[in-house]
Amino acid sequence: MSNIFILNGAQPYDFAPGTLNAALTDRARTLLATQGHPVRVTTVAEGYDVDAEIENHIWADTVIMQFPVNWMGVPWSFKKYMDEVYTAGMDGRLTKGDGRRSEAPKENYGMGGALTGTRYMLSVTLNAPREAFDDRSEPFFRGDSLDDLLQPMHLNARFFGMTPLPSFAAYDVMKAPEIEADFARFDAQLKAVIAAAEHAAA
Repeated sequence: MSNIFILNGAQPYDFAPGTLNAALTDRARTLLATQGHPVRVTTVAEGYDVDAEIENHIWADTVIMQFPVNWMGVPWSFKKYMDEVYTAGMDGRLTKGDGRRSEAPKENYGMGGALTGTRYMLSVTLNAPREAFDDRSEPFFRGDSLDDLLQPMHLNARFFGMTPLPSFAAYDVMKAPEIEADFARFDAQLKAVIAAAEHAAA
């Protein structure tokens, strides 16, 4: 069995209390635990201990980051979490500095991560519809993909040496939600995560 760490990075607001992200987090916890995987969950907005969070990352074989896209990035409380936890982890627990060495100070920036062998999945909720992405005729994203939008999070994970799993998104959740269909797609993707974890452990 694989160790799974789920981060719920939602920040509750009056107009968006975070119920969908909480539901996806609980769904992942239940499905993965039912399959026998040890699961830990941190809900960032409820508070956390920095050293415990670093240990959770080290413990995990797979990290699932669940969050709403806020202003093209993560909610402020999740950014604060990263600022505190990931900066503290640069002492060698999550990464050995920025990866460069004194004998080659201009090379291999970002390649000092200590979490090689750890997989991660980004699971997001967005107001944007699916059709806004991957279409050069759409004037906002101009052909960019979801993962182009999420590139800073992918780079953060790469900084720690983690390997990506396919990203998941629930689109158009404010104006035209399709929650049951999203849940079905999410369950299918989690089963693929389980299969990947079991294959890696074999």
